[in-house]
Amino acid sequence: MKNARKEPGLPPGSVVFTGDRRVEKIAIHYLQYSETKLEEKVLDNHMSSVFKPNTQGVVDWYDLRGIHDEAWIEALGTTFEIHPLVLEGVADVHQRPKFQEFQKGNSVTLKAIAFDKDSQEITTEHITVYFRPGFVATFQESSTDLFAAVRKRVKGASGRIRQRGSDYLCYALIDEIVDNYYVVLEEIEDVIENLEDRLLSSQDIRNKGEIHDLKKQLLVLRKSIAPLREAIGRFSKSESAFIADSTRVFVRDLYDHTIQVMDSVENYRDMLIGLQDLFLSEVSFKMNQVIQVLTIISAIFIPLTFLAGLYGMNFENIPELQYKNGYFILLGVMSLIAIVLVIFFKRKRWL
Repeated sequence: MKNARKEPGLPPGSVVFTGDRRVEKIAIHYLQYSETKLEEKVLDNHMSSVFKPNTQGVVDWYDLRGIHDEAWIEALGTTFEIHPLVLEGVADVHQRPKFQEFQKGNSVTLKAIAFDKDSQEITTEHITVYFRPGFVATFQESSTDLFAAVRKRVKGASGRIRQRGSDYLCYALIDEIVDNYYVVLEEIEDVIENLEDRLLSSQDIRNKGEIHDLKKQLLVLRKSIAPLREAIGRFSKSESAFIADSTRVFVRDLYDHTIQVMDSVENYRDMLIGLQDLFLSEVSFKMNQVIQVLTIISAIFIPLTFLAGLYGMNFENIPELQYKNGYFILLGVMSLIAIVLVIFFKRKRWL
């Protein structure tokens, strides 16, 4: 099923959901923390006054699982004064990864990636992270907690995440998504190596289709990662007052990770092109071997066929027809010719 697209002519900032509904009911996971304080709860999106701006100098993290409810996205945007263009990007799953700066906050749009080894298909999930001092909102398509590791670090009260602000939390969330890219790449690498082993042992025509499908999946991966590299680059160079200098150091390191991931994608693409060439070479080599054997057999039987045809003619005055042992002499000559040809082919290393 293809995702829907926005109708042309809508004003900028229109919140229109363009994806497939992945959850029955939106869940809002709320986490408030500081160095000494931690509060967590799950909010019902049908409760009144769910969203309450924070004025206590702590970090509020609202994690929405499900983005199909346009009214609630707009409600959150109104309460926290999120720019309408951010809300538009939240609901539009076709938005490419990007970093945006606004007067009251910044946002990062990116794609979470998963790889199914059985079907060998890559699935993407549209993610938006919006932050400003004391506030972070994340928007996910499905109910899966993509930020479980970050949530665990916050609850553990260890490390720097509880000591820093919302900009660092935004970095940590994006870093969690990028780290998962490495997991996906390792799974793809295992599939490619397995495919290479099978290509060397047999030239099944299905392998050719598998190579083509994997190339298409890497294209999906490339479309998700290439613009993210640009977005993280803008994030690291941003002069926004909402980003501390101490956080920019980590964002620059994250930018290096996206470059490394992109290089790996290109390497795997080159490997698949190499496997495609290997498949064609193996098929061609196997065909050449078959043709070589058939050619040698034909070369051996050409003189034998000539002799058989010569003495098979219906002329009465063929001299050798009257020989008592003529048949056996002809068989001996034909055998000798075959043996000499076989020895010749072996010396030429054609056999």
